[in-house]
Formats: sequence, structure tokens, C-alpha cells
Amino acid sequence: MSAFPAPKHPNLGFYTLAGAPESPRDLIDEVIEAERLGLGTAFISERFNIKEAATLSGAAGAVSHSIDIITGATNHNTRHPIVTASYATTMHRLTGGRFSLGIGRGIAPMFKAFGIPPITTAQMEDFAIVMRRLWKGETVIGHDGPIGSYPVLRLDPTFDEDIPLSIVAFGPNTLKLGGRLFDNVILHTFFTDETLQRCVATVKDAAERAGRDPASVRVWSCYATVGDHIDEPLRLKKTVGRLATYLQAYGDLMVSTNRWDPAVLDAFRADEMVSNIGGAIDAIATTEQLEHIATLFPDEWLAPAATGSTSACATAVRRQIDLGADAVIMHGATPTELAPILQFVN
Repeated sequence: MSAFPAPKHPNLGFYTLAGAPESPRDLIDEVIEAERLGLGTAFISERFNIKEAATLSGAAGAVSHSIDIITGATNHNTRHPIVTASYATTMHRLTGGRFSLGIGRGIAPMFKAFGIPPITTAQMEDFAIVMRRLWKGETVIGHDGPIGSYPVLRLDPTFDEDIPLSIVAFGPNTLKLGGRLFDNVILHTFFTDETLQRCVATVKDAAERAGRDPASVRVWSCYATVGDHIDEPLRLKKTVGRLATYLQAYGDLMVSTNRWDPAVLDAFRADEMVSNIGGAIDAIATTEQLEHIATLFPDEWLAPAATGSTSACATAVRRQIDLGADAVIMHGATPTELAPILQFVN
């Protein structure tokens, strides 16, 4: 029997290094504290600065014993498929099976600027199939598919690994792909109750149509959890700032998915202060700027979040399960910030 107990909260997770951290070493204390608190999963997002996913995954695996680790997400097209397949296998064995490789579509404008081709649903499906073949020890010869043409792809013929695959899903095509082929589907932050229920239904229906047990596909609500015990300037950054940054990156998709009023997005984009902020709003905006940006959003746009007292936050997190999510990422908060809330989560 393992000397390390199973997580107390297996259906709760957090994102390590949320936002714009000063140092990647912060991950070490966060993962250790998350495991102490009994959180079930640590999610690792990737930004092209000091948040390179493979390095962070190894660090998280090295300092933990029971918590699961999921990349949420890296992109399949920024590494050769053999490099990614080897990375996932290394993490799988390093952690004793606690790792899941999670991929996503990425931010199209940034990819275009960097000269990286945009990611398609067909590519993510092709990639998942190839990964599973490689992890089972197959030699893939003459692959010519959406992810590219490769004369030979091979890891080790003795491999027989079952490595979970995860996908960050937004639109209906990606949600359906998640249901057909992936083990975890990670939704986006600031999804309304109706959007959450619609997304869960899309995933589960796709799984059933593919002949899979819908219960085998775990749908994660990514739910901003920012209680009043956090100082107001930081709360603004984690709520208003984060939503504004999403709208900078893919506002049309956010608005259409939530069926919000696109005129509000147009006004946000046209605002002089917003247009003059030269970067991600959650990383560089001042408190005064965030206070102004907050006036541009109707209450309903910031409502899909756990806010208020610690007990109120816990109630809101539990409600995400009641609405149909299998698990909840308490997004935008460190384990230390989540500790007072977890006291009220059954």
C-alpha cells in the first residue's frame, strides 16, 4: 500500500502558476501545498515565456506523490510528435501513471504572428490516434495525415502504456472530439450555467455515439474561484483582468459560446483605455484601469465565478457538479488562497 493517501478532493483541481508568475519555482510550493490540502489534480497551462509545459510537468511530478498532473494545455504542433510522445511516456512513468497529456487549439493570432500553422480539429484527432499507437509500442510507417507526413514514427516496441489524453474544448467540434476520443475534456472559464450544461451534454452525447461509456469521459468545469479573503486589487486582476484578457485573445468565440450580446464586446474593443493597453490585460493593467474595464461588462459576464465569502465560494463550486460537471478546476487561485474555501467543501 502506498504511504501517501489518496486525495481528499479527487474531483477538484487548480492551475499552478495562475496568471503571470514572477518565477516558475513558485510551482514547487504550490504543488506540495495542493497535495497537502487533498486536491486531486494540478493543471499546467503553457505560455511562451517561463511556462514551458514539459519542464513544469517534470518539476510537478518530482515533488508530488498522489496528485494527478494534466497539461491544460500544450499544443501538438510546437514539438515533433516523437518528442511529445516521449515526453508523455517519461511523465507517465515518472509519476506512476498520474500524468495526462492535454492539448488545445491555441490562440490563432499569436500562432499567425509566430509563423505557426493554425490547429484544426482533424489534426488534434489524428494526433491523439498516433500518440496512442506509439504508446502501445507500434511503429507507425508512412503516416500521411492532418498532422503531417512522417516516414517512420517509433518509440519503443516494448511499450504498452495507457496514458490518458485530455483536451481543452470550446466550440462544438472540439467538444464532440473530446467525447469521441479523449479521457478528460477541460472547459473554459466564465462559462454560464447554460453553456456548461450544453457543453457537458455535447461531450457525453458524442461519447455515447462513439460507443464509449459517457461516464468514462471526465468533463472539467474551469471555474474562477476568487473569494473576498483575497485583497480587492488582486481580485480585480483575477476576475475582470482575466475575462478581459480572454476577450482580447478570442472574444468573438467567448461571446458566441455564451450567447452574450456582441455589442458589449464591440464597445470593449473600442474603449480607448483598452485599446491603449499594450499586452495581456491581466498581466499589465493597473488597478485603476481594471476598475474602469469592470464598468464595460454587464454583471452577467462576471457572474459565472465563485466569489464572496469562503463558504459562498464552496457552495458555488459544488453547484458546478450539480449542473453536470464531473469535476471542477478552481481557477485563478493558488492552493494557499483556496485553503479557506476547501474547509467548506464536502
